[in-house]
Amino acid sequence: MLVLTRKPGESVLIGDDITITILETRGDGVRIGIDAPRGVRIQRDEIVRALTEANVAAATAADDGHTRILAALGLSPVAAPSAVPPEAAVAPAAIDPAADA
Repeated sequence: MLVLTRKPGESVLIGDDITITILETRGDGVRIGIDAPRGVRIQRDEIVRALTEANVAAATAADDGHTRILAALGLSPVAAPSAVPPEAAVAPAAIDPAADA
């Protein structure tokens, strides 16, 4: 990491097309201006980290919600069991349609 000391009004050049200018200092903060081409994304690190954490939390909550819905329906999230327990299942050949007549 390159560490520089700059005063208000001074700039730092990054490559041929990005300029960072120190606008002013206030107590423990520094206002900077960034001049870069439109195609260059400029994002605050703390915002990117917060969004990443929120996305991970939302994905985890969605997985948890899906699991809870399956559990409420009596279904396994891995493989849905049959609605009829195996011991209660009757083979189709064992059903006599004439018995209902």
